[in-house]
Amino acid sequence: MQTGTEVLVTIETIRAAAARIAPIAMKTPLVRAAFPGVSGFGTGREIWLKAESLQPIGAFKIRGAANKILQLNPDEIARGVITYSSGNHAQGVAYAAREVGAKAVIVMPSNAPAIKRAATLALGAEVVDVGVASSDRLAKAEELVREHGYIVIPPYDDEEIIAGQATCGLEIMEALPDVDLVLSPVSGGGLLSGVAAAVKQLNPKAKVFGVEPELAGDTAESFRTGKIVTWAAELTSRTIADGLRTQSVGVRNFAHIQAFVDGIITVTEAEIRAAMRAIVAATRLVPEPSGAVATAALLFHAHQLPAFRKAVAVVSGGNVDPAMLAEVLTESLS
Repeated sequence: MQTGTEVLVTIETIRAAAARIAPIAMKTPLVRAAFPGVSGFGTGREIWLKAESLQPIGAFKIRGAANKILQLNPDEIARGVITYSSGNHAQGVAYAAREVGAKAVIVMPSNAPAIKRAATLALGAEVVDVGVASSDRLAKAEELVREHGYIVIPPYDDEEIIAGQATCGLEIMEALPDVDLVLSPVSGGGLLSGVAAAVKQLNPKAKVFGVEPELAGDTAESFRTGKIVTWAAELTSRTIADGLRTQSVGVRNFAHIQAFVDGIITVTEAEIRAAMRAIVAATRLVPEPSGAVATAALLFHAHQLPAFRKAVAVVSGGNVDPAMLAEVLTESLS
């Protein structure tokens, strides 16, 4: 499929990716969640959470990283791989690289959560620290590629990464083919573009929405204006949702979003924190802030969403610092 100059991933490509990554990424369950006043008995609506927090690295990012790395040839594996990430993609690349015996180098921002940095190191990767801007990470990665010849595993703006993340949407459709609303977090756009591509090609009538923090709302602005906009790092770094601090959506991702996504909603920091508490209470799943934004949209922005009978919100990750989780879970009690 092609729109303008960008190639869109096909359902056949997504199915091939699902078969390829099966030995590394797990098929995560849909967990029924009854939120008072929103879903459950008497409302005529069902809400399901796609539990990507249960992946081996605690986040969906393993899907795209595995799909990309498992297609490298022996020479490329010998050269090693590099990426630039605030944490979850770093772990996905480190995990998949370890599976094929490749060296992994990760360029991380200085404000990356300690829990994600430690997990990346534990997987055997080499970590290089830079400033907080996503542009800093990209520049450093490009410098190291020139010096060492590493193979770049992009975090989102890549067809094979998108196809890998799209397997999450494929699993949603296989488990709940009559779903009529799917919500996914969005930042660089890898997950949303992939999920939307899978859902819309299998059920064009289903609605797909992206969700991001209003403090890092560049994709919402891009969607509204029809062109990619960039937000400064000092703006996007304000949100608690560290996995959604990318300064602009990817070019390939935006093409998929324009083709398959029905809308982008932004949520507040207080709504993200409340959604984290609601998810834990309703399902016992542990979400990181980035993983709670889609649920926050269902809980607090129903007026911006179409009517639905069955909705799925993707809980994209669960790599949250224990101290932060404790603070969020207890703050409403104080």
